[in-house]
Amino acid sequence: MKKIVLTGGGTAGHVTPNLAMVPRLREMGYDITYIGSIGGMEEKLIEGYGMPYYAIHTGKLRRYFSMKNVSDIFNVLKGLGDAKKALKEIRPDIVFSKGGFVAVPVVRAAKSLGIPVICHESDMTPGLANKLSIPAARVVCCNFPETVKDIPNGKGVLTGTPIRQELLKGSKEKGLAFTGLKGEKPILMVIGGSLGAVAVNNAVRDALPELLAHFDVIHLCGKGKVDEGLLNTEGYKQYEYISEELPDLFAAADIVISRAGANAICELLALKKPNLLIPLSAKASRGDQILNAHSFEKQGFSVVMEEEEITTLKLCQEVEKLYENRETYIHAMAGSRHTDAITVITDLIEKYRKK
Repeated sequence: MKKIVLTGGGTAGHVTPNLAMVPRLREMGYDITYIGSIGGMEEKLIEGYGMPYYAIHTGKLRRYFSMKNVSDIFNVLKGLGDAKKALKEIRPDIVFSKGGFVAVPVVRAAKSLGIPVICHESDMTPGLANKLSIPAARVVCCNFPETVKDIPNGKGVLTGTPIRQELLKGSKEKGLAFTGLKGEKPILMVIGGSLGAVAVNNAVRDALPELLAHFDVIHLCGKGKVDEGLLNTEGYKQYEYISEELPDLFAAADIVISRAGANAICELLALKKPNLLIPLSAKASRGDQILNAHSFEKQGFSVVMEEEEITTLKLCQEVEKLYENRETYIHAMAGSRHTDAITVITDLIEKYRKK
């Protein structure tokens, strides 16, 4: 039995790509174990996947001064000991890290034990956790061509990000039935993430009278962000969050407005959905979504609008243009070199695993 350890956590974006690879890894004969943090969201996310979970201590790696940085040094060191103990018990052939703070002690422990490591970086520029992990990796899987050349020692490989294969199996008819839409107008889908995006939500709702003249709108607006006053608006369907029916809603959508998180835009790429990206402002992030969005724009996959530039008129104009030129974007996405990330990455895992 070949053995692999998957690690990554802190956000769903550090877990769901790992889980997307599970069916393929099992087909290849791998016994899979997950190492995550104590009380981390990753433990809940892997429920139902039938794999052992080892919980280790971890500390947040902050770029700013905080007294917690001192106590977290000890948590990281304890996590390193936890990870070594777990890896000695599991004895994997290889470790695959999707990043996040919990991955650092696992990757470092694997390096010290001579276990090969493959890291994955979704964003254009590596986060702090991956910067600390990359020196221990044999290869670094990248989502953007711009990232590959910045990875030291020629370790970077363009792979794309693994996405859930069930997203590719949606039914437009089921999507229409679920929403109650008739399908007489093209459908605009708006995705603000599981927590919603206030700026995007507000912009779309302000533009609804103009948008609904040409489109039906499916709006995934985030927990607690449904506008009760718009519940009976014809052609406008809003949901806090969708899980099981998401593939069907994607299948029904003609174009999409989305934030520019790496996993989200890779799903749009794999689904070949023409999209307008509104990245999270640099005022509220390290700017990775802005870089992600403009890379996709440069490759011809997306239209980008900065959050600070949004007006009702401009939003409606860009949506109209996106729909009119949708075939151009579909053609560009169809020619992408990294839409089969699962195969590329699992081939690398097979290549680098300890014999």
